[in-house]
Amino acid sequence: MYEKITEAVEFLKQYTSQTPEIAMILGSGLGALGDELEDAQKISYSKIPHFPTSAVEGHAGNLVFGKLAGKNVVVMQGRVHAYEGWTADEVTFPVRVFSLMGIEKLLVTNSAGGINRDFKPGDLMLITDHLNLTGQNPLEGENDERFGVRFPDMSEAYCLQARKAIIEAARELNIPLKAGVYAGVMGPSYETPAEVRMIGFCGGDAVGMSTVPEVIIANHSGMKVGGISCISNLAAGISAQKLTHEEVKETAQLVRESFIHLVTKTVQIW
Repeated sequence: MYEKITEAVEFLKQYTSQTPEIAMILGSGLGALGDELEDAQKISYSKIPHFPTSAVEGHAGNLVFGKLAGKNVVVMQGRVHAYEGWTADEVTFPVRVFSLMGIEKLLVTNSAGGINRDFKPGDLMLITDHLNLTGQNPLEGENDERFGVRFPDMSEAYCLQARKAIIEAARELNIPLKAGVYAGVMGPSYETPAEVRMIGFCGGDAVGMSTVPEVIIANHSGMKVGGISCISNLAAGISAQKLTHEEVKETAQLVRESFIHLVTKTVQIW
């Protein structure tokens, strides 16, 4: 794995002369931010050695280098998921690449179902912590000390500095911001009403099928992490509506401007 990651890093060095300060992973329907970068260099995942490529609609599958708010950044327009059949190593491969490139900060975003009854579709939520309910951990198996320690601390999985930056950005822009715990599940089926009640009892405010493995690996690699969820729908049993991926994409489109402004200001502050 280390050799594969090194090969991808060497390939990407031809697209950027400076190490990005922040890497960003954009979730379902949120990839438009990648088109806002100045001096953008866009590379299809399929061209990057060993880089996984998503087949899920709403995930463009491009890596974009450029500037945002005056800072050098790299943006993932879409991600892959374990439910597509990818292994944990493959799902988190991009984060390993970012770490080996020397990037110290990671901003993760996703579309999620709202469990907290104070939430509504279109809300933006600061991720304060997460629940790993996937039944997997990307650190299972032999540990490579070149990446990180055997037992990484997760007491501040989403770093305080990043959380403060997101809160300050929302306040300056007058963008309403919720805060809560993100529950990561395997998918691809949506949760049952009983599962949603269980997650709520366990402290989850929103639920989705991504993010958690990437955040674990980022912490293992010593990266600082910030997270934002777009509440794209209300979870099963809370809403009487049937859940569809179309609703997820439509809601992401509706909050596109607020999301782009919030992330841009966060990058500027952080």
